[in-house]
Amino acid sequence: MAENSNRFDINAYVEGLRKQFSGIRPEDPASWPAAPRYLLLLVVSVGVVAALWFAWVRGHEETLATEREQESKLKEEFTKKWTQAVNLEPLKKQREQVQQYVTQIEKQLPSKSEMEALLSDINQAGIGRSLQFELFRPGQVTVKEYYAELPITIRVTGRFHDIGAFASDIAHLSRIVTLNNLSVQPSRDNVLALNATAKTFRYLDPDEVAAQRKAAPAAKGAKK
Repeated sequence: MAENSNRFDINAYVEGLRKQFSGIRPEDPASWPAAPRYLLLLVVSVGVVAALWFAWVRGHEETLATEREQESKLKEEFTKKWTQAVNLEPLKKQREQVQQYVTQIEKQLPSKSEMEALLSDINQAGIGRSLQFELFRPGQVTVKEYYAELPITIRVTGRFHDIGAFASDIAHLSRIVTLNNLSVQPSRDNVLALNATAKTFRYLDPDEVAAQRKAAPAAKGAKK
């Protein structure tokens, strides 16, 4: 008898819940019975919690993506600096070699006060090979950023082998001298004439370098 009584009570309870959900008006939740109102509150609460949870997870995902991107950049920077650190000693050696090469080149460039001696060396190189100078005319000096270029128009006459030896002597001078626009032509008395432009270079004095640096911005402004 007790078991039948319990079953009757459960059925009655279920029936009561069913009646509370029947006939409710969706547009007026305030008039709903207790069970539908509590269920609606539960659904809304779960929805709000779920929305907050997804928003929190989304924010953390964006933060995680930002941190991963930052991590990738830091790894690239670390790899770059590590490579530089590993190659530091070879780079130092290369720098020393370049400096030595530049120093060697600078030693081959005469200073302003040594130009007359260099011109004399060119003249002596021709005389030493029994050549006759018909023309030895220095031209206009062209000043670059760190050096100056002096062209010299020359014309010498002599035998073929002597002219060749003269060109070799010029190439082996202690200072840098180049022969440009070479032309060899027959001359009188069965000798040849060498026409050429000898170019020699000298490094600028500190005052000349400073003047060039001051003049460079003005020249750029004039071109504009």
